[in-house]
Amino acid sequence: MPGLVPMAPNEQVGTPWVNILIFGVFVVITLVIVLRASRNNRTAADYYAAGRSFTGPQNGTAIAGDYLSAASFLGIVGAIAVNGYDGFLYSIGFLVAWLVALLLVAELLRNTGKFTMADVLSFRLRQRPVRIAAAITTLAVCFFYLLAQMAGAGGLVSLLLGIPDRLGQSVVIVVVGALMILYVLVGGMKGTTWVQIIKAGLLIVGAAVMTVWLLALHGFNLSTLLDHAVATAGGNEAILNPGLQYGKTPTSRLDFVSLALALVLGTAALPHVLMRFYTVPTAKEARRSVVWAIWLIGIFYLFTLVLGYGAGALIGADRIKAAPGGVNSAAPLLAFDLGGSLLLGFISAVAFATILAVVAGLTITAAASFAHDIYANVVRRGQVDAGGEVKVARRTVVVIGIVSIIGGIGAQGQNVAFLVALAFAVAASANLPTILYSLFWPRFTTRGAVWSMYGGLAAAIVLIAFSPVVSGSATAMIPGANFAIFPLSNPGLVSIPLAFLLGWVGSITDRAGESRRKQAEMEVRSLTGVGAEKAVEH
Repeated sequence: MPGLVPMAPNEQVGTPWVNILIFGVFVVITLVIVLRASRNNRTAADYYAAGRSFTGPQNGTAIAGDYLSAASFLGIVGAIAVNGYDGFLYSIGFLVAWLVALLLVAELLRNTGKFTMADVLSFRLRQRPVRIAAAITTLAVCFFYLLAQMAGAGGLVSLLLGIPDRLGQSVVIVVVGALMILYVLVGGMKGTTWVQIIKAGLLIVGAAVMTVWLLALHGFNLSTLLDHAVATAGGNEAILNPGLQYGKTPTSRLDFVSLALALVLGTAALPHVLMRFYTVPTAKEARRSVVWAIWLIGIFYLFTLVLGYGAGALIGADRIKAAPGGVNSAAPLLAFDLGGSLLLGFISAVAFATILAVVAGLTITAAASFAHDIYANVVRRGQVDAGGEVKVARRTVVVIGIVSIIGGIGAQGQNVAFLVALAFAVAASANLPTILYSLFWPRFTTRGAVWSMYGGLAAAIVLIAFSPVVSGSATAMIPGANFAIFPLSNPGLVSIPLAFLLGWVGSITDRAGESRRKQAEMEVRSLTGVGAEKAVEH
């Protein structure tokens, strides 16, 4: 059976010059596209929302490109290869989450907002405190997500170029960060969207080719592939059943519930996903966007099941964990085992494109939140022209890029799927309760919004800091320390209900109340779209 030889930590995979050449072709093509797209970036709507010029299918494809991150391609395939069925739970959670976004959030947000999540949250509440809180939570979620993408970039490229040491991987992360800054500075949302559309197409096609290839090797019989994976795992049939990772102890079962809550509820509150709903001209197109995204994402996650077990069958968990990049190297190793250097170069370029597209989307979202919510609406109180606001956004891009580079260097070696799950937990805790309360509860107040956002954010971050992820185990971020007093690896089970509770308590104890007229206006606009088009044009 090919690929079952244990891999030395410094073993090189593929031909570095082929990988570099394919990387370079992708970067050149996307830079040309970004430069062409940048010609129309004249207003804030152009820079933040691509002039609302994309159709539902185009935006749905871009959403898939934004959402199918390094975690989806590298982390989940690796998690399935190593942990079997329990690794596939990431795919299920990520996909089911879109039903929440479709049914509760997409159309209502498009009707109510302008550029950012804070536009919706502050619509009927006091602008200053709500926008500040929303900007802080947006930046926090984007930072966690950026850590995952940067860590994935370092692990991927170090595998392809045979760079086992942290210094070399750190250089790779710096290069990725520099390209990200260039894309967003020049192209804005329009350039970023086209990169995401191209990347989504390449990713799904690449995953489809590998899936068909794997099934062909096993007579197009999934059972034969699964039997092969069991044989490679030493006859351990536990990889086909729930519980290998999350069912061993009561704590691990609670951890699974916490992870599931974070994945299913976090998607509808991810700022970089929410911002995509503003790039379409109407609420109808926003709905079409989500439907297209669900189909594309669902098909891709079916591919990850085959790819994960295929990597387990052909490569083996031990070799995957020994490779540079660890669990995240499963997909590139599988590509090399199937098609040699050429397929490896293509799949790795796709993964590299995945990381670049996602970090670009995260960066423009974070920059828009700071420039639009903090600078334009809090510092300048709306008295700023579009050019000045976009200039601040571009400066913010540089700062965010530098911070994400530093954070990515510190997060090397972590499983990117797990890092993304933490970002989902922060989003579900800090953002989702306030979004749902704002859209559906007439008695919601500014105090409730602020308590919910700050409380959910603080709870999620504090619980993560004192969890086994950070200390207390050999695989922790700080392996030599032990201050893990919170037993769960994901904080969602505690932080999400706490944020809902704080929003409710803050609102019922706020005697000041809010404007009933603004609440009624928001309800009509969110449900019907009346007045939305006029608002976004101004």
